[in-house]
Amino acid sequence: MTTPDTQRPRPGSDILRTALRRNVGAMVWGTVLMGLYQAGETAFPIALGLIVEHTLQDRSLGSLALSIAGLAVIITTVSLSWRFGMRVLQKANTTEAHRWRVRVAECGLQPVARDVDLKSGEVLTIATEDADQTADIIEVVPLLISSLVAVLVAAVALGLADIRLGLLVIVGTVAILSILSVMSKRIGASTQEQQARVARAGAKVADLIIGLRPLHGFGGNHAAFRSYRKVSTEAKHQSITVAKVNGVYAGTALALNAVLAVAVTLTAGWLAFDGQITIGELVMAVGLAQFIMEPLKLFSEMPKYVMIARASAQRMALVLSAPQVATPGTQLPAAGGDLEIDCVRYGSLRKVKFRVSAGEFVAIAAYQPRAAADLASILAMNVPPDAYEGVVRVSGQELADLSIEAVREHLLVNPYDGEIFAGTLRTNIDPSGTSRTVPEAVEASMLTDVVALHREGLDYGVRDRGANLSGGQRQRLSLARALAADTDVLVLRDPTTAVDAVTEQLIARNIAKLRRGRTTLVLTSSPALLDAADRVLVLNDGVITAEDTHRNLLAKDEAYCSAVAR
Repeated sequence: MTTPDTQRPRPGSDILRTALRRNVGAMVWGTVLMGLYQAGETAFPIALGLIVEHTLQDRSLGSLALSIAGLAVIITTVSLSWRFGMRVLQKANTTEAHRWRVRVAECGLQPVARDVDLKSGEVLTIATEDADQTADIIEVVPLLISSLVAVLVAAVALGLADIRLGLLVIVGTVAILSILSVMSKRIGASTQEQQARVARAGAKVADLIIGLRPLHGFGGNHAAFRSYRKVSTEAKHQSITVAKVNGVYAGTALALNAVLAVAVTLTAGWLAFDGQITIGELVMAVGLAQFIMEPLKLFSEMPKYVMIARASAQRMALVLSAPQVATPGTQLPAAGGDLEIDCVRYGSLRKVKFRVSAGEFVAIAAYQPRAAADLASILAMNVPPDAYEGVVRVSGQELADLSIEAVREHLLVNPYDGEIFAGTLRTNIDPSGTSRTVPEAVEASMLTDVVALHREGLDYGVRDRGANLSGGQRQRLSLARALAADTDVLVLRDPTTAVDAVTEQLIARNIAKLRRGRTTLVLTSSPALLDAADRVLVLNDGVITAEDTHRNLLAKDEAYCSAVAR
């Protein structure tokens, strides 16, 4: 259930603060464990230096055994703290990414309530890549703190040996971070542009997949492919730019860290040669100089990840803080009601007016396909109520007064190009696993032959977008899903355009039988479905021009006869 806090508009910085606030507990534990890991790593060269120092003074087996036991404790601490620290942080990271994916998906499923100038492919990219990269901030902060702890412990240990060594580490670390923080800003800007271009390429792919067949039909596929190649090339060039910037950043960080480690090693060697530090302290200094390469590398990479997280959060904010086009109502429709279109004007529709009584099966023969598409969009609430003139009523209540969720539970509009997703036949028909009418829906949609073809039956695997099914099989699978939902009001748009005439006749009879007592509206030019309907409405030039049974219209209306007769 969405809380008011998550509904209000939020910028990218607010998204990051929310992610951090919700995971304070996990981050504290992760910081403690990762700090313990870094402290253990730091303690190893310190302990090694102390062992060398005491071994030179007291050469006994007892001291050697005690030293080995101490090193074993340090190694065990390092191993366990890393394992459990990363487990805590990655669990919190994954959970938080899932939360934002759900939030972005929720906005995408409410197109009426949001005005987002983003295509489906772009929203998909935001819900996946950007959600993951935003949640990375949960790991970044604890790792940043633990790396800082390691550098400070190393600086203090070196400072106890000689103050100049400690100051060298501190001053060098500050200088490295100052240089890298400037470079990280360019990474953030480049990454944001890359994500935008990749998202546009993804949106173009989604459009091409949906419209590939009609594009082939009128020869527009080559122009469409050139258009995709252009946006894809732009995304590739920007990705190369980001890779170059990241490479320069990583190389610079590695070089600066190496310079600091060499400086510490050479300074310690000079001090030992001059007799200002002992051999044990020299061993410790050399060990710490090599060790601080890792926390410094990790520490220097954090600004880059912070900038990437900020860029991703800003892109998520485009969806989550988009202004509302229309505020959905809160009322619930009455069960088993009727459907009324009262003087609706939108797109190609001009003052359309008709009523489907509760339990009635009505077909609409739309002479212009655009009119059928506009009417289906309005009923599916893909168009906000204030974007069209007139009123749509469900069970006597205006559509604008009803909540989107309640309308979709009560009224289902099944498009002619319904999505088929990866899974099985069963999960495509009944995604929630709650339908009690799956066998009846399979039989009514004539999907029985598809089920019988495969040994697995309804558990037969379906590829993404139904790639291993024919066009007719995909259409019947989509119809079976709509029938299995068993909603009070069902609107079907061209549900049988990809099947043969015999199968179409059987499907029409089955729908009428299965939906008896339920309100059903079919937008179609199929003679079989028109004949199965209780009555037919003719939609021509945006208005209802005739109303009767299919057979009566065939007998007395020549325009109707030429439009639907096959």
